[in-house]
Amino acid sequence: MTLRRLYSALLVAGTALACAVGIAPRPAAAAEPGSKAALAQAAEANTELALAYMRENNLKAAREKIDKALQQNPRTPSTQMAAGFIYDKLGDQKKAGSHFEQAIRLAGNDHPDVVANAAVYFCLNGEHKRGETYLLQAAASPLNQRPDVAYTNAGRCARDDKRPQDAEQSFRKALAVNPKQPEALLQMAGLAQDNGNGLQARAFLERYTAVAPVTSATLWLGRRIELGLGDTEQAARYSQRLKDDFPASQEASLLFEAERTRP
Repeated sequence: MTLRRLYSALLVAGTALACAVGIAPRPAAAAEPGSKAALAQAAEANTELALAYMRENNLKAAREKIDKALQQNPRTPSTQMAAGFIYDKLGDQKKAGSHFEQAIRLAGNDHPDVVANAAVYFCLNGEHKRGETYLLQAAASPLNQRPDVAYTNAGRCARDDKRPQDAEQSFRKALAVNPKQPEALLQMAGLAQDNGNGLQARAFLERYTAVAPVTSATLWLGRRIELGLGDTEQAARYSQRLKDDFPASQEASLLFEAERTRP
């Protein structure tokens, strides 16, 4: 999954996102009207509604609810995180970035998931170094149950920023935590191929296919690797499977074009 697809998945998660970013379960008993506890409960409810409206693409209602939640209680990472997503959808990058920054500040070391999710936003909006730093911070947290994912995303952020050595360092950290981390294996295969190390690229791709489904992107990479190694028969097998299994993919289009223009 690319960083863009990961971020899109977070955007469409709707109210499920509330759990991911740390909204606590609503207390059974209602708080005294006008109290801080009552305002916190109201902010939580409005945040959940804002996310639900965002999922339905009702951005006007989502903005109204999240602005209300921010008025009621702006000091929770969950509300700031939701505001970041909503203002990003509205195209207000300045506000979105500010809310993500506040979410990270409020999350501290207690919510590495918040830090990691906000970091992806920065990676996708040209602030690669900032996003990478936050992702490494999230990965290092002892409370992070999936540091391999944070390390992998840090590597992708660095690779998108054309810093392959930093990217490789993060991918290797991910694989040290989880040797079967599929995205880290695939990224390492791509890096090795870019560096002209076809044998290493082949090995990483084989490790990937042992733990994750084949995609059009992996078949295209496999074809490139085998052509580079001079194994035209294996490259042809990759090509045929790409045409058979993913005929409408972008990679298949590239393949058809390559075959059409081949001397």
